[in-house]
Amino acid sequence: MKDPFDPATRIQDMLHFDEFGGVNPAITDSSTFTFLDPETMSETFLGHTEGCFLYSRHWNPSNKFLADTLASMEDTESAWVTSSGMAAITCSILQCCRAGDHIITSVTTYGGTFAFLKNILPKYNIEATFVDITDLESVKSSIRQNTKLIYTESITNPLLQVSDISSLSAIARQNNLLLMVDNTFSPMIISPARLGADIVVHSLTKFINGKNDCVAGAICSTKKFIDDLSNVNDGTAMLLGPVLDPLRSSSILKNLHTLHIRMKQHGQNALYAATELKKLGLRVRYPGLHDHPQHDLLKRMMNKDYGYGGMLVVELPSLQSANEFMRIMQMEGVGYLAVSLGYFKTLFSNSGKSTSSEVPEDIQRSMGLTEGFVRFSIGLDNNMERSVEKMKACLRKLHLI
Repeated sequence: MKDPFDPATRIQDMLHFDEFGGVNPAITDSSTFTFLDPETMSETFLGHTEGCFLYSRHWNPSNKFLADTLASMEDTESAWVTSSGMAAITCSILQCCRAGDHIITSVTTYGGTFAFLKNILPKYNIEATFVDITDLESVKSSIRQNTKLIYTESITNPLLQVSDISSLSAIARQNNLLLMVDNTFSPMIISPARLGADIVVHSLTKFINGKNDCVAGAICSTKKFIDDLSNVNDGTAMLLGPVLDPLRSSSILKNLHTLHIRMKQHGQNALYAATELKKLGLRVRYPGLHDHPQHDLLKRMMNKDYGYGGMLVVELPSLQSANEFMRIMQMEGVGYLAVSLGYFKTLFSNSGKSTSSEVPEDIQRSMGLTEGFVRFSIGLDNNMERSVEKMKACLRKLHLI
């Protein structure tokens, strides 16, 4: 019998009964909601009523269905859905921190997150220290009296470092800090809250939705934190207003029920591609390879059966060779030269010139992001052997193998 905390089983056990018996909950196409009496409306404004809906920027039944399912998947008490992954990240950080506070964060992180921490937060007198998140001593030595938060990604973007969430949680607990983890690269593979994370965020745009047809985010945490986020007086998610459209919530909820199948296929395909490309003598980064620095750590942390993820990196000699390789791969039908990830087709891009372009070049080089860095989001190809043969043919054309 499977672990009762298995994320796919928890999603499977969620039942959302439609008012008229539909197997899919009806989409709530309303921005505002009626009350039978004024007193209940007043109590709802104060957050004292359960099951009452006030206004769709606050809560909406369609968004609540999705949020409850995500909370179940991540094994947290509650969740909130947002209009983008960045909205989830920024609202959560601003809910945790105020002027004069300090954050410790991984230097290898999504470029938009890096830019927010580096360029926006200082305007509000919130400072971030960027560290190698795999160096726990560096994390410890960066703690100050005004530190409030440790921020990282389960598997970092784009270097694919694996964060030791349990150890980071222990450091946070010992110093009365919060630990916030972006789990976008590894839904179902890693369950950060079960490893001690206080807040788990996602870009639902990526693997969870899996179709690249919408932009959305999620925040999973305690009931208190989510209640605070949605408070009408000082909740950042409520007052900044990054509400997710209920039509998109409904679509993502349906896609969530196939996530376990998709993550297994992404992982199986990525492991095959990484192994075959490694045999050619290429520099390949993939957490499923035994020579990955945190391979054993990931094996200890991960949930069984979901593989090592769909993201891999190939490092080529130069920016020119990377660009030519990507151009030819698209022509040969390997996939698309495009940013983002988690799609059913393979996507590839040069991280330093795209999704990590916000990171200054000197910092890119110091953290190991080379000019010839090609990040792959491996798709759901039924015949991955054929796809890898196409990759090899492209490499041969460029005399790279």
